[in-house]
Amino acid sequence: METEKKPCKSSSSSSDGEKVKKSLGWMEWLRGWMYVIYEFLFQRITASHLENPMELPPLNHLTCIVTGSTSGIGLEMARQLAHFGAHVVMAVRNPKGANDLIQKWQNELSGTGILLNIEVMQVDLLSLDSVAEFAEAWNARSAPLHVLINNAGIFMLGEPQKFSKDGYEQHLQVNHLAPALLSVLLLPSLLRGSPSRIVNVNSVMHYIGFVDPDDMNVTSGKREFSSLVGYSSSKLAQIMFSSVLQKRVPAEAGISITCVSPGIVDTNVARDLPGIVQTAYHLIPYFILSATEGARSALFAATDPQIQEYCEMLKADEWPTCAFISHDCRPTNPSEEAHNLETSFKVWEKTLELIGLPSDAVERLIEGEEVKCRYGTHTD
Repeated sequence: METEKKPCKSSSSSSDGEKVKKSLGWMEWLRGWMYVIYEFLFQRITASHLENPMELPPLNHLTCIVTGSTSGIGLEMARQLAHFGAHVVMAVRNPKGANDLIQKWQNELSGTGILLNIEVMQVDLLSLDSVAEFAEAWNARSAPLHVLINNAGIFMLGEPQKFSKDGYEQHLQVNHLAPALLSVLLLPSLLRGSPSRIVNVNSVMHYIGFVDPDDMNVTSGKREFSSLVGYSSSKLAQIMFSSVLQKRVPAEAGISITCVSPGIVDTNVARDLPGIVQTAYHLIPYFILSATEGARSALFAATDPQIQEYCEMLKADEWPTCAFISHDCRPTNPSEEAHNLETSFKVWEKTLELIGLPSDAVERLIEGEEVKCRYGTHTD
């Protein structure tokens, strides 16, 4: 794995007397869209060196939780991890659908002697109570967790602004707040599985995202909401939070945090697109990766032995962001805005407030102390 870091100029936050930044500048916005378009046009070429499906090492020693694993790239991750021997926990809203998939996969292996080690646990990311209950149930096993893949996400293109029962804009909750809560609450189990990993399935669309820590719900009127604003901002917030989490977790804990871009993938996200856009989307299959191809970067981040070393190097060098792996399984830089440390720490603090965790939750969980949050009590 190449581990060279590309320098990226940090986007300075406002200081006394400066105008508070309310959105991306037009040059930043244009550069972001150029990156998105470049990836769309050339992602298949730049990833042509990768096998499809990706060959994985034996994983019999790993326990992996994969959210949103009944469709798209999450389904492919769960299937491939289990095929190579991992104990896979499908964390899903629809347990029946997950169990049907497991039965189908096992039937396909009939006569081979291979028994898949997969189980299903229910979680609904639109309910932070459900997320907390899932984490509490898993931690209660006192079992090690080696890989958490926060894969589940939504992009309701063209839909009006919608809120969860917890009161948060739905893109923000599903793509950022719920994975953040799950990641922090599962730290005790990740410690038991150390060296362990948190892999966040992110998006190239974060390059056009902007996060206002004081208006993460996009309800103040400072910015007009659109589904594109909601999605891209939630993905940028995830990178910012992950970058601070990587700094707050001590090196000796052995927990690495990585964000990955799957590329532009033909998944169930398309079901939320307008009919005419869906038609165009499926008329250009050459440019769009399949779910199997889109799963490769997350599988690489979850299993490649050099990822841990790369994350440790970034941490030692006090690099401003967490590791970011592109669709072609190479380390790359997230957006310029993601390098804004001041904003990242504000996003960190605001996120903990929104998910009901104290500011020292990570440190206390690492030390095995009890942490109370709005959605339950969790101990090591």
